[in-house]
Amino acid sequence: MLVVVGHPRRESLTTALAEAFAEGAREAGCDVKTLYLSELAFDPDVIADSPAAQTLEPDLAEARGLIAWAEHLVFAFPNWWGTMPARLKGFLDRILYPGFAFREEDGHYYGLLAPRTAELLITMDVPPLVYRWIQGAPGHRAMARATLGLCGIRTVRITTFAPPSHTDAATREGWVTQARGLGLRLRGGPRRPIRRRLHEAGRWLLAVRPQFYPMSVLAYTLGALLAAGTLDLLAFVFGLVAMVGLKVATVLTNDLQDFESDAQNRFFSPFNGGGRSLLEGGFSPSELWRGVWVALGVSALGAVATLVMAPSPVTVLIVLAVLAVLALGYTLPPLKLSHRGLGELDVAVTHGPGVLLLGHVVQGGSPFSGQAWFLALVIALAVLPAILLAGIPDRTADRDARKQTLVVQLGTVRSVDLAIGFLALSALAALALVQSPVPVGLALSLFALPHAAGLIWLLLRYRGVGAPEKRIDLLVGLALLYVAWFVIVPFVEMV
Repeated sequence: MLVVVGHPRRESLTTALAEAFAEGAREAGCDVKTLYLSELAFDPDVIADSPAAQTLEPDLAEARGLIAWAEHLVFAFPNWWGTMPARLKGFLDRILYPGFAFREEDGHYYGLLAPRTAELLITMDVPPLVYRWIQGAPGHRAMARATLGLCGIRTVRITTFAPPSHTDAATREGWVTQARGLGLRLRGGPRRPIRRRLHEAGRWLLAVRPQFYPMSVLAYTLGALLAAGTLDLLAFVFGLVAMVGLKVATVLTNDLQDFESDAQNRFFSPFNGGGRSLLEGGFSPSELWRGVWVALGVSALGAVATLVMAPSPVTVLIVLAVLAVLALGYTLPPLKLSHRGLGELDVAVTHGPGVLLLGHVVQGGSPFSGQAWFLALVIALAVLPAILLAGIPDRTADRDARKQTLVVQLGTVRSVDLAIGFLALSALAALALVQSPVPVGLALSLFALPHAAGLIWLLLRYRGVGAPEKRIDLLVGLALLYVAWFVIVPFVEMV
């Protein structure tokens, strides 16, 4: 671990916090080195054409070696004018140069310091709530995302100590004790192999976006239950492996193909803006492509095993092939459906009819089953509002990246109108399911109808102010929860 003290004076509260953290980390078993920027001799200005072309002073050369040695970086600094002191800014300008911290390729930037992690210890006089919600936390964002994130370093924790100029000695002593406790939490040390493996697994888990799998798994299960009261468990599991592997490959190819749009997106969130694996996860394109091929290999193995066990292997093969073309064709050429205004429909088809029909035929169900198709189409109608709303925060970034999504073509207001229309249709379809041959009772309508009515009311209010392009996490989250009723309630009733 490398602790970088970014205060321009050696004697300071920042230094005391950094040294206490380092002391706690050593007691926890970490190998810790500390770097005091106030004691380094270097020119903080980049005077060459590129930072890489400017010879590093001996102190900076040693600092570069320490950064390369460390697995975990701790930056301690005061918040001055909303961000870091000039001393720390100059240090970062000089030390995080291309070829060492990142590389540029075809106008895109890739971090070279992954899988390192970092945390920030920051003193500030501005109240934390004011800094975050009124000022927008510019220093936090600049350091964690624009600087460390671009270099592939993931910031795992930011701790603020405020306001130091209006506190007594006892409070400051308490902060020093707190900083030591933060270091003690790293018991076991970041250099242990288990921690490294867990961190690597965590990176991939974030990259594949696990939050979007449960509904697909439930839809697949619904199709299987419609076909057979008693599941062929092995065929079910192998079919599920084929489907999930294909979905993982799709998520990773989306990150690769949508890099330009994701990089420009100001309103990304857990629900939109891509997985950002290249931007913030510390992955290189080659790593993600390896992940794609591994996922496709796992999917292929699952598919082969499913074909051996399924009652109608030819039907299963056709459904899997169509599902693969649509899923991978979302962003991959030559289809690139998401760039042609067909991405929203593609997602609705693959997440509704596609996975449900796959589960159905794997268990020997007919591909022309009215029950399966009716339920699948109802789910597709419920999915479309969430997909449309998730595209609103991405609109400008998608347009600038020449990605002609449906939201880009329609605009935000008409996209909201379309989402409202699909909400109304899906709610009516849920009501129609009560009288359909699909074994779903009145419970779905009891959940779906009031949810749809409430969400439509919120969307009308949002439309009333012009449907501005911004983060709309509440609306997207409620739209995704709405979809959940269409898979959870039927699943519970069938089981």
